[in-house]
Amino acid sequence: MSTAALLIPAMILDAIFGEPKWLWSRVPHPAVLMGKLVQALDDGLNDGDGRRSKGVVAVLVLVVTGLCLGWAVSWLGDVVSVLIAAILIAQRSLVDHVRAVATGLRHGLLEGREAVAQIVSRDTANMTGPQVARSAIESGAENFSDGVIAPAFWFLVAGLPGLFIYKLINTADSMIGYRTEAYEEFGWAAARFDDVLNIIPARLSALLLAVVTWRTSEWGEISADARKHRSPNAGWPEAAMARALGVALAGPRSYDGEMRDFAWVNEAGSKSANAHAITRCCDVLWKSWGLTLVLVVALGLLF
Repeated sequence: MSTAALLIPAMILDAIFGEPKWLWSRVPHPAVLMGKLVQALDDGLNDGDGRRSKGVVAVLVLVVTGLCLGWAVSWLGDVVSVLIAAILIAQRSLVDHVRAVATGLRHGLLEGREAVAQIVSRDTANMTGPQVARSAIESGAENFSDGVIAPAFWFLVAGLPGLFIYKLINTADSMIGYRTEAYEEFGWAAARFDDVLNIIPARLSALLLAVVTWRTSEWGEISADARKHRSPNAGWPEAAMARALGVALAGPRSYDGEMRDFAWVNEAGSKSANAHAITRCCDVLWKSWGLTLVLVVALGLLF
């Protein structure tokens, strides 16, 4: 079967079941195992001189692991391939986590902060309600690209090897791809390779978000806003979502007690996002997922 034909049931299974707690409370999730491999490479290589070269070696290990593992698992048959793809695509869990922030905010600011702390790495203890809401929307937009469109794209392009390589590199970027003293050199290769792997998915995600919200006429503005973002890729889905909801995203925020003056995305938009805006964001994410499924079905029929 074509990768498109396999991706259709995988997307549907993920949308229905998400991340069943009864399963992952008993066996380790593949993403957890990927994280353990990245941690082992970090522990074993991130020391002494030549850390950038060692980081390149770590990335090569991850690529070869993903390639071999994906090739081996694909020999187990189409059903296994569908199940693995469903596990590594995260639409349902993404929307559930984002929607939980809206629910928390409706119960009170403290619960909103606790919920958003589960999905962002910035400081949340002193966030205002609008800051909580904007953070949830940003996370929803960015992770629609990283957690849904990019895995689906690389599965379509290269099957399970492509999917495994993408997820391993994306996991590495989330763990060691930071501009800190510990990871500035060692995490450089993982961060740059993750940027490369997300070039097309990020822009495709933005286009999907713009299409379902009838914002394609604002593509020039979306593109301009995306280029203001500190990330070469995350700005694209965030800019499209900001325009879709009429809100300003990104902007100044605190990490480890230090305020960082990041540029606003759609600065003219409302800076007073609330729980309702988060709910609208979730609706847009599902519509974009639906359009993606339609496109995958079309590919499956064509090939």
